[in-house]
Amino acid sequence: MRRGKPLLWQPGTLGHTGAMLRTLSDIAATEALAADVAGRVRPGDAILLEGPLGAGKTTFARAFLRAAADDPALEVPSPSFTLVQSYETLRGTVHHFDLWRLDGPAALTELGWDDARADIVLVEWPDRLGPLRPADALTVALQQLPDDGRRALLSGWADRIGALA
Repeated sequence: MRRGKPLLWQPGTLGHTGAMLRTLSDIAATEALAADVAGRVRPGDAILLEGPLGAGKTTFARAFLRAAADDPALEVPSPSFTLVQSYETLRGTVHHFDLWRLDGPAALTELGWDDARADIVLVEWPDRLGPLRPADALTVALQQLPDDGRRALLSGWADRIGALA
């Protein structure tokens, strides 16, 4: 994962089968994408949020959780210090992990990663998962654009990614 200036993805140059590139013009567009993903999630799913600081990972996570719970006023604090917050939603239990402060996957056992995988996991900074990174996850790689918009590269979920409009 790059921590410097993010790469700009160009349509047609992705090289990913089943990948989708979305331009998100504002926060509302990011929230709409998150709600769309939340409407398709099911127990056992992992949603991995990649991108540098300020790319919109927490904005996406909050919108996802509010949509999954059908509660636009749901308080969703960043789990940067607790590392994981769990929510009961209409889609099932969602465990929101923020792995920014983790050095690697060894600490995930203490956080209940193995048990959480039976539910829905939403992970910020998934590069810290190492070999525990779920192969069947939906990855949402976010990138901030100069005009305050975002670009999202979605990959994974071969059976559902095409429905994300």
